[in-house]
Amino acid sequence: MEPKISIRGLKKRFGDNEVLKNIDLDVNEGEICVILGASGSGKSVLIKHIIGLLRPDEGSIFVRGIDISRMEEKEMNEIRKSFGMVFQNSALFDSMTVYENVAFPLIEHTRLKESEIREKVREKLNILGLYDIEDKYPAELSGGMKKRVGLARAVILNPEIILYDEPTTGLDPITTMTVNEMILDARQKFNVTSIVISHDIGSAFMIADKIAFLYNGVIIEQGPPQYIKEAKDENLQRFLHTWFRKA
Repeated sequence: MEPKISIRGLKKRFGDNEVLKNIDLDVNEGEICVILGASGSGKSVLIKHIIGLLRPDEGSIFVRGIDISRMEEKEMNEIRKSFGMVFQNSALFDSMTVYENVAFPLIEHTRLKESEIREKVREKLNILGLYDIEDKYPAELSGGMKKRVGLARAVILNPEIILYDEPTTGLDPITTMTVNEMILDARQKFNVTSIVISHDIGSAFMIADKIAFLYNGVIIEQGPPQYIKEAKDENLQRFLHTWFRKA
């Protein structure tokens, strides 16, 4: 079966800095793929290419078999409707209620009636275990609840693919576990393909079907968690060593 996302020969440089060097990666339907690497390894630049915010110098990115790397912006905007994005800090609008935050994409991209929007927002919140919080503001929510509200907004347009940008950074262990469970639940409840950008080794091994280890702009190793755990590459083992020694 054709991969949901397929990246071939992706290269990107900014001036003299070659950030991505010949990236090849496949993400299959329904898979949770964690792109793991330290800060500065190129993870954020890679995710911006996947969603079409950056264009490669060389190579191609296929979404559902369609090469998006040379698309005009109007076509790209249509493809972006296939994506939902959950940001590191949830990126909720502080001045808006939970309802207004989650409803925002529907207001921007559809012509649904207010009653229909309210029903859809409540449905997504309830699926994620969030009840009777539509009138609350982000400041009134816990870190884990903010993440779930961010996910509700990301899935409100029923995307096929969800991108998570460092979803557990800065969170305490209990909230981290909640977010990991949320990512696993989202795959089951919304039938989505997920790409997670992370340097959180523990979370990667908990949630991933596939891990791609990005080091200095190169995917050094990729495969199931057990394969990554046993891979011989020195840079990968050095990266993993601290966490496994601590665990």
